[in-house]
Amino acid sequence: MVELRHLRYFVAVADERHFGRASVLLHITQSTLSAQVQALEREVGGSLFSRTSRRVELTEAGELLLPEARRALAQADRALQVARDSVHGETGTVRIGFSGVAVLQGVLSEDLRDFGRAHPRVGLTLSELPPAAQIQAVRDGALDLGYCPDLGLGDTDGLRVTRRATTPLSVALRTDHELASATAVTTSALSSHELIVFASGEEDETVLSRLWPAAEEDRSRVRLVGSTLGALALALAGTGVALVPTATERIALPGLTYRPLRGAPPGPDLLVIGRHDETSGAVRAYFGGVRTP
Repeated sequence: MVELRHLRYFVAVADERHFGRASVLLHITQSTLSAQVQALEREVGGSLFSRTSRRVELTEAGELLLPEARRALAQADRALQVARDSVHGETGTVRIGFSGVAVLQGVLSEDLRDFGRAHPRVGLTLSELPPAAQIQAVRDGALDLGYCPDLGLGDTDGLRVTRRATTPLSVALRTDHELASATAVTTSALSSHELIVFASGEEDETVLSRLWPAAEEDRSRVRLVGSTLGALALALAGTGVALVPTATERIALPGLTYRPLRGAPPGPDLLVIGRHDETSGAVRAYFGGVRTP
């Protein structure tokens, strides 16, 4: 059976036209080199070199084999390099799920930019999904990483979870709302107003208990909606005051204003979630570069 080392030895002798010099370059003994070339000649069924006491020349079979051997070795080297690049995270694709707040806070774009600069040959794909759906997709292998607030996640046991940033809260309300004249809105000032809270649908009660524990005493004045834009639309329609991440202020809508929220529990953490047993070099490289606050 012909092995790559047989071809490497053959090419070295063909280049040097001398067994002694070729053995020095290959760091093997001349007798070992001669034995390996003879093994290749047996596979071919004839001589590849004509040998004299002073010089080694290629036979016709050797001349025909040489360019093919060079191509085979080059392809083998390329295949090995492709595998090495994958292991070291230089090639491949990273599939990322995200919640809108990761974009609004600038966290996701910052991480994508940094990773893209360090690993320009790695592909990146993005899918916007609710937190619980991201968790399931990472478990199932449909996603590699997820960016989501720690609300409504469900079970994260066995997953790698990194806190990426904090998410302070604000309120969104119409510019003609009675609370819009204040520089900040307190939780006590909201006690008599309808609240609009974003929740993805999977863990609505968990979201409410985390963001606004006091509101559970009067659940009838809280409306849970399934998207940030939906919460803003209802606030703009005057149906209530929307509780939103402060980064949502980057969404400017005519007739809508934002105010900082005072006296509420800390906002949720923005997490990056992946698998502990990740085998993809690109994904490991991405997760390894994620910053923490």
